[in-house]
Order: sequence, then C-alpha cells, then structure tokens
Amino acid sequence: MPDTSPPRIIVTARDAHRVELLGPVGLDTCHENHDGEHSTQSAFTVDWDAKKAVCPQGKVSASWSDQRKSSGTPVSRVHFTAQDCAACPVRGKCTRASNGKWGRSPTLLPREQQQVLDQRRQEQRTEAWKKRYDIRAGVEGTISQAVRRTGIRHTRYTGQRKTHLGNVLAATAVNIIRLDAWLNDTPLGPTRTSRRAALTLAA
Repeated sequence: MPDTSPPRIIVTARDAHRVELLGPVGLDTCHENHDGEHSTQSAFTVDWDAKKAVCPQGKVSASWSDQRKSSGTPVSRVHFTAQDCAACPVRGKCTRASNGKWGRSPTLLPREQQQVLDQRRQEQRTEAWKKRYDIRAGVEGTISQAVRRTGIRHTRYTGQRKTHLGNVLAATAVNIIRLDAWLNDTPLGPTRTSRRAALTLAA
C-alpha cells in the first residue's frame, strides 16, 4: 500500500514538482487528563543524528526502532523507560503506559516529513496562514458545485477527446450558473453539516 500521509505528499510536491501544498495537517495530540493538560510530541527535543529524544523533564530516550506502519509509512518508535516515567512528577500529563517495560513512546515520521509536519502545525495556528487557506473554501465550493450540478466525476462519453470536451462544457455550465446567481442576487447556500457534526451540535 503506498504511503499517502499528508507530510509525505507535502514533501513530494515541494521537491519533485516545486509546488507548495497548502492544507491543514493533524493536530499534535496526546491523551488528556481530567484537567485537559497534556504533553504533546512537540515538547520533546529530537536529535536525529544520534537517534535520541529528550523529554520536557530532561530524560533521554532508551530505545529507537525503525518500523513501518500497515499503510507503508516508515516510522521511528522512540521509547523512554518505565522507570523514568514512573518517577516523573508530571507523568499524568504525559503517558498512561503500563506495560512494565516502556514509558512514553512517541512515534516519528522520517526526518524530513516530521520536520515539515512540525512546521505546518505551527503555521496553521497563525492568522496569516488561516487567511491564505480561506481561498481553499472557494476551490472546494467550486468542486462540490461541479460534482453536484454536472456529475463531472463520471464521463458520459468514450475516448479522451470527448471526455475533455465534456469537462470543458461542465466548467462552462458552472460559470453560467454562478453568473446567473450573481446577476440575480441569489444568496449563498449555507455550509452543509455532516450527520456526525449535527449529532455533536444536538448534544
């Protein structure tokens, strides 16, 4: 199975195609205690050359193993000893590990991907990044409208030339629909809410 993780796609687009992909990545999360406080992975200092990590309390990792996830993504599992974590004064904010051998065990992507991931996590929290990403809403809206109104994901024709013509006609139709809506002051449709989000709001 090919590796389709967002950091890898960002790195590939940058290095192979000289394209900057603008999109959010998963948040840096960890289990939360009852106070909602937790030590995220970004709090750890990683020495890639020495294959060591240092936790926020100054403890150095005892093990580093290179592995591969079922999706094909190569990862590195970094382990801290159970003894170090058990004696840590902030253990409750960091780990629940109880296997008797290892304490906190962060998982890292390959060096370049992890660095891109960490950088994007910081950037996407800024107002400047959010303002740039707002443009994406218009792109997503156009794609959604083209799919719903013209069925552009399925071709009605056989052959590349006819299919291309169909795509051009679909794009023209979307432009006409939007022009008509603008000339007639048609109000923008509300953002659709997924069923799961609707249940969350109802609760």
